[in-house]
Amino acid sequence: MNIIFQINGGIGKCILATSICKVIKDEFVDSKLIVMSGYPEVFLNNIETSHLMQNEHLAHSWSRMYGLPIPKDITPHLFLTDREEKFFGQKFTSDKPILLLQTNGGAIDQELKYSWARDIPKEVVLAVIEEFRNDYNVVHLRREDQIGYEFTTPVTDNFRALLVLIANSTKRLFMDSFGHHAAAGLNKPSTVLWIANTPVVFGYPIHDNIVANPGTRKPELRNSYLQKYNITGNLVEFPYDNESEIFNIDQVIKSLK
Repeated sequence: MNIIFQINGGIGKCILATSICKVIKDEFVDSKLIVMSGYPEVFLNNIETSHLMQNEHLAHSWSRMYGLPIPKDITPHLFLTDREEKFFGQKFTSDKPILLLQTNGGAIDQELKYSWARDIPKEVVLAVIEEFRNDYNVVHLRREDQIGYEFTTPVTDNFRALLVLIANSTKRLFMDSFGHHAAAGLNKPSTVLWIANTPVVFGYPIHDNIVANPGTRKPELRNSYLQKYNITGNLVEFPYDNESEIFNIDQVIKSLK
């Protein structure tokens, strides 16, 4: 049996709730306690989940939470209508095959435009553009407030239109954001680069998932919890001497080819 304990309020209330967590677990020894809280750091080492420990896919964690069978297939399900494909497809016509990039993520008002923990390093992006721009229309999926690149076609559009763009692309390079989830749901194998997060939790076997190289220096991690690195790219947590050490550029280009 799963027990869900939802706590609304400030951090003090969450601290108080740890005592009730023990009461619940003592009373229902064989049940799984799921705590929903705005302050998960309070419960660090009190409660563990396979998702937070990054040893199972989020789809499996959700299934366990709700007592559902563990799915063998974690692929998303996305469907495009003929009308969408024809209407939006006209917007993305190209005289060359499309190489689609999604290089940066995050919120509109984020302090740092580039997150080393999530985004594709500039050196990698430039190398990919240079390698493919003569034979492909390099389309850059990005918001207007995000980093742009020369020799690319920037695209900002509604979600359904972007699904059509993904479906119509020939090659795809994504960071850990909605693009790779959508591509999996459209059965479009892609190259996906991972740094702070892991494909074990958020990825799909249909893609070529390239995980960042091990760090080359000891970072400052005193403020980390739940996961090793802050996804926003905290500068003091950077575990390399420079961005060129994060990925092997030749491996990325080979994957795209």
